[in-house]
Amino acid sequence: MKRLTIRTRLTLVYGGLFLLAGILLLGATYVLMSRQLSNRESTTVLKGTFAPEADALNEVAEETRTDALMALLVQGGLALGLVAAAAIAIGWLIAGRMLQPIDQMTRAARRIADSPGSDRGLHERIALDGPPDEVKRLADTFDLMLERLDHSFDGQRRFIANASHELRTPLTLNRTLLEIAVRRRNVSVEVRQLGETLLEINGRHERLIDGLLTLAKSDRELGELSYVDLADVVTHVAAQHPTVTTSAGEAPAMGNAVLLERLVQNLVENGVRHNVPDGWVEVTSGTRPDGLVELVVTNTGPVVPPYELPGLFEPFRRLTTDRLATRTGAGLGLSIVRTVAHAHGGHVYAEPRDGGGLVVTVSLPVARPPRNQDTGVVTGQDLRSSA
Repeated sequence: MKRLTIRTRLTLVYGGLFLLAGILLLGATYVLMSRQLSNRESTTVLKGTFAPEADALNEVAEETRTDALMALLVQGGLALGLVAAAAIAIGWLIAGRMLQPIDQMTRAARRIADSPGSDRGLHERIALDGPPDEVKRLADTFDLMLERLDHSFDGQRRFIANASHELRTPLTLNRTLLEIAVRRRNVSVEVRQLGETLLEINGRHERLIDGLLTLAKSDRELGELSYVDLADVVTHVAAQHPTVTTSAGEAPAMGNAVLLERLVQNLVENGVRHNVPDGWVEVTSGTRPDGLVELVVTNTGPVVPPYELPGLFEPFRRLTTDRLATRTGAGLGLSIVRTVAHAHGGHVYAEPRDGGGLVVTVSLPVARPPRNQDTGVVTGQDLRSSA
């Protein structure tokens, strides 16, 4: 029963109750008819004589009574079966009609849940028409919740836009002033070293702010979608890291080219940064038979305990051995990777590599190439020109 739908369960309950009521009615009719025929038979015996004809008359009366009761059971059972079947069919239709508003709410919730971004589709409303019953109140409450969420995400968008301006402007000004001070001819060695240290700290803060903004934007919306071959993205990103080896097979996906490039770049930089001396990083891409494109980044490095893998994709989380070390990263690389992958309808997971290091796999839905290959295709040349 737990696997049956509500409509099926309501129909079975309705049909079962109707059939039980019909059986009880048929049984009561049978008992009453049997008593009535028995009374008539007793009356006939009392009024009769003791002649042999009375016995024959009683036998005929008993046979008539038995035939009448049997006909009642057979014909009543057939009629009950036909009426029960009609009642179950009508109950199925009525249950579907009654559950239609709930099905409408489910479809609306599914459309919102399947939206690429976390705030896409919040402008939709159920706007259920009908009497002010429990289902109508539930739909209105759901619409009110969507409206408040929509306002909340609007406030988040405004906050991100303001934070992007308010946080980047002073850091950019600080970097400019420090660069001017460091490049002066008569600056002392101590001041130059201090300026370079401050520039490094300022740069780390800029990367932290860029990572936070990218994390917020990638979780919020994808923007313009285009046909992207991850093989071109891998080739473009790996060209910036000579120590990275690639095996870029065709991996067509549909998404935001800038965010997908950031995904690949974060994975490659994470593999290069968290490595051992004389280590290696390998990036492969391709299409799987199950209709997904796959990106795999493997690197050598320290041994990673399996219980620490889930925390690597959380913001500002690092391995225990990296928490006290001086790193140029902000602890957002894999968080951005996971958010971008989820925004594109994909998944990302990591597993320890035998001998040390990580194997990070990203899977995305495969995309069909556009009809016009001259439009809508993002290649490595396009990425280089936009960089």
